[in-house]
This record gives sequence, structure tokens and C-alpha cells, in this order.
Amino acid sequence: MLNNKVQLITYPNSLGGNLKELNQLLDKHFSDIFTGGVHILPPFPSSGDRGFAPLTYLEIDPNFGDWDDIKAIGEKRDVLLDLMVNHISQQSPYFQDFLKNGRASAYADYFLTLDKIWPDGEPKQADIDKMFLRRPMPYSTFEIEATGETERVWTTFGKTDPSEQIDLDVHSEKVKALFTEFFLNFKKNNVSIVRLDAVGYIIKKLGTSCFFVEPDIYKFLDWIKALADSLDITLLPEVHAHHSIQYKLSDHGFWIYDFILPYRILEAMINGESEALTTYLKDRPANQFTMLDCHDGIPVKPDLDGMIDTKEARTLVDETIARGSNLSLIVSEDHKDADGFDVHQIRCTYYSVLNEDDERYLASRAIQFFAPGIPQVYYVGLLAGINQDERVKETGDGREINRENFSVSDVEKHLEKEIVQRLLDLIRFRNEYPAFDGDFTVLPSREGTVALQWEKDQYICKLHVDLSTGQSEIHYVDELGEEAAYYI
Repeated sequence: MLNNKVQLITYPNSLGGNLKELNQLLDKHFSDIFTGGVHILPPFPSSGDRGFAPLTYLEIDPNFGDWDDIKAIGEKRDVLLDLMVNHISQQSPYFQDFLKNGRASAYADYFLTLDKIWPDGEPKQADIDKMFLRRPMPYSTFEIEATGETERVWTTFGKTDPSEQIDLDVHSEKVKALFTEFFLNFKKNNVSIVRLDAVGYIIKKLGTSCFFVEPDIYKFLDWIKALADSLDITLLPEVHAHHSIQYKLSDHGFWIYDFILPYRILEAMINGESEALTTYLKDRPANQFTMLDCHDGIPVKPDLDGMIDTKEARTLVDETIARGSNLSLIVSEDHKDADGFDVHQIRCTYYSVLNEDDERYLASRAIQFFAPGIPQVYYVGLLAGINQDERVKETGDGREINRENFSVSDVEKHLEKEIVQRLLDLIRFRNEYPAFDGDFTVLPSREGTVALQWEKDQYICKLHVDLSTGQSEIHYVDELGEEAAYYI
């Protein structure tokens, strides 16, 4: 069972230089802060995409540490790790053996050669045009060393050609055996939550978008959930999709991500309007992980499809760009809006996109913490980090705007900032006040304000946010039954 406490999201080398230093920082400075757990972004050996092109899940990159470090972190709090169920690295031992031996490889069935998609092995552009693409073509061509022949295999992701990320065939019994091995290793090393990264892309079926293909995808999800349940591991599918798909996953018994909340809060903070946010908070599943910022960006499309006016969204996006953000855009023409709106994610630090306004930033966190679910705080947001424009210029990767690494001394210096200490106090309140295990209500409030309440037994806490000023405060009943105020 998950702890209803705040979790941290971090790379293995972003708070301190490695997992040992991360654990030391957690014990020294955050022992009462991240009691809910820590999501450690991929610490495995990887050939690209900052860990998201893993070679294997059976090892930890020695630059970060080893499994004993993961196990040690997991002794005191939940540990969440990623499993990229859709793909694995081109440099993995499995694909390298395929490159050497081709169809004679013991691992050949791990991968989706095009004859598994098209009977004659020849891709049809009419089929590809229907797909939700993450790169211009969904496959890559490789030469087999033993035969000199070429093989085309499915590659949903990747910025290079051929791609560094090779899709796995989730229908293969050999792939299922591999996943089972990975899960057993996770269990042995105190991993209690596994995020199924890119799970929406696992089913490739002609005539469809090849994204979250129903009902086919549920056969795999049911299988992997049964595996995880048998090991007492919680699954968190990562799916950027129309909210109806997220809600179906919730109905299917999964925890899901609230990828809508970050935009709704940002919209409220910038425009000073509360109706869209409060209406949303009244009607959403409670079994969600909430976040404001992450290693990618603030979700827009397709997460908010059908929920936003694209003209209003374009105005908001333009304002975020004026504040220093950059954008990730939709590739497939068929999946852009009719008016051409194509924003996939807004990339920035949340503190920067709010113009480094301490009050609005803390008000945003307070709303996040009051929204039902498990709150996660990204490490840059924890330290009120600002946009790293130079890193974007150096790397050419817009995501680097929000991926600053902090040494131990950097962390301790940031902890001296008033905004960080105020955020830590807010996290403590969220972790410790008993009402957050009770009943949630969106209270009536005038336009331009947000009023939220939690109640359990004699404990009641109410959050009030004034969007015109960014000021927020909490009124609550203390242990003596007396009313108290907490001015965030």
C-alpha cells in the first residue's frame, strides 16, 4: 500500500553526484520531507536519452553506484524506478546479438521486425499516416554482421537514425520472461513502485494509431499487473493521452498520472481565473500521482485535448515563451488540432515560468498538495531552480532547461533560501496533518480564488488562494481542537 506522503523525483546524479550522496542528503536534510518515497529516474547503464535507453535493468550504472545503494534508499522509503516496457537500447546485449546473428540470434524474437507488422515485411505509407508518430518513420534499418543483409525493426522513439531505442515485442514469451526477471530483481532490491514508461506505444496494429490500442493493450496490462501484484509492487503506467484513456486505466485498477493539473494550475496563476481549475478538481479520479514539473515538461497535447480552447491555450503558451520557456511539438500532422495547434509540452522550471514569484509558486504547490493523490516534487522544483538557457544552447536539447545538477554543497546553499524552507514547511504539513487521509471538498468560492478542504474525524484543514495576489493560507484544527492559521 502506498504512503500518502510527498515523494521526490530526481536523477541518480542530480542531488549530489551519485546514489550514495543522494541517500546521505535524504537522511541529513529530508528525513521528514520525502517520507512518501523517491522516484529515481533511470539509474541503469544507458546509451542515450539520459537513462531512457537502458542496456539492462539487472545492473546499475557504476557511475551512480550499485544495487546496494538502491536497496539502502528503499529501507527507509518507497523507491520508484522506471521500466521502459516499449523499448531497450540498441547497445543492449540482446540487440547487439541480433545485429551479429540476425534471425539466428537467441534474442531475435525480442524485436519487431517489419514482417511482424506487414506480412510481406514492406511498410505501407497509408498505414504509417494513421499512426501517432514520435519520429518521422517508426522503424530503423540495420545491417546484420553474419549475413550482410539488412533488417528493419520498429523504433518508436529516438532522435538518431537508426534509432538508439529499439522496440520490444510484448507478445513474445521471451520478452515476458525478461520482464519477469527484471521484476524479481526489483523486488530483491527494495523497489516498491515501477513506472511503466511509454506503455501506450507497446501495441502495433495496422489500421490504428498504434497508440493505446484497445482492447489489445489490456491483455498485456493485466498480465504485468498480475506479475507485479504477486511481488507486492505497485504499477504506475505513464501515458500521455486524452484524459478519457487515463480514466479508463484508473477504472482498470491502476494508479495514473495527473498530467492535467500542472497546466490548470499554471493557467490559473497566469490568468488569475479559477473556474477551469476548480471545475477540474471536482471531477477527477483520486488514485493519481500529482506533479507540477518533471524531467520533460508541462503536458499540453494530447493530455488536455478536448478540455482547452486552443486559441486561449496559444495565448498562454506565448506568455510562457515570453517568460523563457521552450516547446516540444507534436510530430504527426493528423494529431495536431485543426487550427494547427501542436504544443506537446512546455519546457521550463515551474519557478521560472511563474516569474520567480515566491507567493505564486508556493500557492501552486499548495494546490497540488491539496489535490487528492500522491504528490511528487521534482528536484529542481524542490530547490526553486531557474531555467538553464545555456545548457539548452550547449546541448541543443530543450529539456535541459530543467535538468540542472546540484552538488551536495549546491543543495545546502539552496536550502538557505527562504522560498525553499517555506516549501519544506508546506511539505511537512502535507505529510503530517491527519485530514489528508479523509474526505476532500472543493469549497464554493468567488472567481479568482480557490478554496479546498480536507476533513477526517476532528481534523479539518482549508486552503484559500487569492489568484490576484498569489497569497495563500491554510486554516486548520490543531491537536487541541482549536482553530489555527498557517500563512504559507
